[in-house]
Formats: sequence, C-alpha cells, structure tokens
Amino acid sequence: MDGLISKLRNLDAYPKVNEDFYSRTLSGGLITLVSSVLMILLFVSELRLYLHAVTETKLVVDTSRGEHLRINFDVTFPALPCSILSVDAMDISGEQHLDVKHDIIKRRLDSRGNIIEARADAIGAPKIEKPLQKHGGRLEHNETYCGSCYGAETADDHCCNSCEEVREAYRKKGWGLSNPDEIDQCKREGFLQRIKDEEGEGCNIYGFLEVNKVAGNFHFAPGKSFQQANVHMHDLLAFQKDSFNISHKINRLSFGDYFPGVVNPLDGVQWTQTTSTAMYQYFIKVVPTVYTDIRGHTIQSNQFSATEHYKGAEVGLLQTLPGVFFFYDLSPIKVTFAEEHISFLHFLTNVCAIVGGVFTVSGILDSFIYHGQRAIKKKMELGKFN
Repeated sequence: MDGLISKLRNLDAYPKVNEDFYSRTLSGGLITLVSSVLMILLFVSELRLYLHAVTETKLVVDTSRGEHLRINFDVTFPALPCSILSVDAMDISGEQHLDVKHDIIKRRLDSRGNIIEARADAIGAPKIEKPLQKHGGRLEHNETYCGSCYGAETADDHCCNSCEEVREAYRKKGWGLSNPDEIDQCKREGFLQRIKDEEGEGCNIYGFLEVNKVAGNFHFAPGKSFQQANVHMHDLLAFQKDSFNISHKINRLSFGDYFPGVVNPLDGVQWTQTTSTAMYQYFIKVVPTVYTDIRGHTIQSNQFSATEHYKGAEVGLLQTLPGVFFFYDLSPIKVTFAEEHISFLHFLTNVCAIVGGVFTVSGILDSFIYHGQRAIKKKMELGKFN
C-alpha cells in the first residue's frame, strides 16, 4: 500500500514549493488583482452566452412547391381619395386578381391626415328611389328591381342593381365607363358627386393579399382595371380628371409572418409627386426564410430587398398609367435561422480556456516584471545603471 502511494506521489505533475521560498512582490499583487477581475468578467460574459440562445444561419436551396405568398401592406396616399383607388395583383402564371376588395380596409383621411371614416373597400350602397328598370320603366310597388347593365349583360336575367355592379360588368367586358351620369344607377348614387365631395382627401389602405408563390406584381392605381386585347388597363375616364397625385408613404410592407430580427426595408419609405402624372415602381427580391425558435416552433416567412424607379410622363409617348407598382421575384435560395443553446461541455471548455489563459499570461507578465526589476536593481548596486 505504501509503495502504491509512493508511486502516485511520484506522478504528481504539480510539485509544491515550500512557503519559505515564496517571494511576494507589489507588482505580483497588482497583476493578481487585475487578472482576477479579468477572469471574472470573461466568466460572466461566457455564462451569459451559455444561458441565452444563439442563432445559427444556413443557406439551402428552396425546393418548396405549390405554396402561397401572403403580402401584408399598409400604405397612405395623402392626395388620392379612397373612392377612386383600387388594388390589383397578377403573376407570371397568368392568374389575375383585379380590383381586389376582400381583406382590405380603406380609411378616408382629411388634408391633415386625420381619419374621417374607415370602411371595407366599396363605393357605397344604392339609393332605391324609383330606379330605372331593365325593361325601361321605373320601379313600381310590388315589383322586383332589375337594373340594366347597359349592354354588358352576360345573360338575359343578368341584373346590375348598383353603379358598382355596372362598372364590374363593364370591366368584365373590357369596356371603359366614360360618363357615369348616363348610367341611372351611378346618377342615383351620386357617383361623380361622391368623388367631388372627396376631392382633397387622402386614403390609408391596409390589408393583405394571398398570391401564388411565383414572380408577379401588385399595384395601387386609380380607376377600375380591365383587360383589353390582353393589355392591362384602368378606366380613368369615369373620374373626369386629367391628373392624379400618387404621392405615398409605405407604413408597412412584409411578405409573410413576423419573426424576431426581421427588417423590412420599405417600412416608412415616403415619396412625393412633383409632376402631373407619374408611375412609381418598386422592384423587390423576396428571399424565403424559415425561423425556428428554441422551443422548436417554426415560422415560414420571407425577407426582401428593394430598389425604386420613377417613371414620369414623356412628350410623344403614351401617357404613363398613374400608380404605385410593386414587382416581386423569388430567390431560389432559402435562409434558415435556428435558435440553439451552447452545450455545457462547450461552456466548460471555454471557462477552462479563460482561467488557464489568463493565469498563464499573468504568470509570464509577472515573471518578466520580477526578473526585470531584479536585473535593474543588481546593475544599480554595481553602479552600472545610468
């Protein structure tokens, strides 16, 4: 037993020095104090890193198919009334959503930006005061109202009972509504009068669009849109105006759900129109993103970058369609963010590295100062130190 203990004692890699041989110095005490404080600070920093999750980023090829893209928007037009503002969306697959109204709210604004009224997108309800029937007579008692579509009927029993229904029928036919006062429904509802009453007002429009996950565009423009000879057009004649001010501020624009750390570069962007007619375009590159938090909850979302382009009216060319256009394309690369905790072994390794590294460096520094002082003192005693 004594032999085994003796062999273990011989394996001691840390031989002890008798305290009688210690030489304690002021510089050694200062170095010990500074190194101790430094070790504590580094330990606390490492502990905080261990207790908090870190985010690991990876780039992978996006192999998803058949998904949809949600576009959230909140845009303010300080000089464009809500009654003439419409939203369209279309993509390269040929799918079109013209004059979108669902999931969209419009808020009328006065010249100071205060809210006058908030409502779902529409012009208003018809006023039934002996309206003109489809057969030409006026509506009588105990008679069902069926208004004329003024040549845009799709069937014999097709009725247009409001100005909005007439405009929609014209849109589907690819026709423009040049004079709303010639339409009984629009005249009774005061379509042009409503537009005149809203002159000088602005509009805050917000909501979301669900579109195919392919390249496409959505835009805000005055007038009801329609297709004519495979060309996308807006009916501006009905408003009897020569110019439209599309000055705007993007309060919020995002593609998908929010996730921690996301930055939407167009939030708060504002543009003021200085010409009579203008088209403002945003070209957006959407990057699919997956965020997984520390609990394993996954958020499928997107990030994006954007560039801007202004297009004004030019002499000799076709008049520019006034509006704010957002052209988006999707990146084939997907970014994944995953929150992870540092393992305890990694934490322990770093702590040991901190303690050992500081201890070693401080020992080298102390030894350098101690031997330097001794050398200087010896030279001074011999009178060789100038």
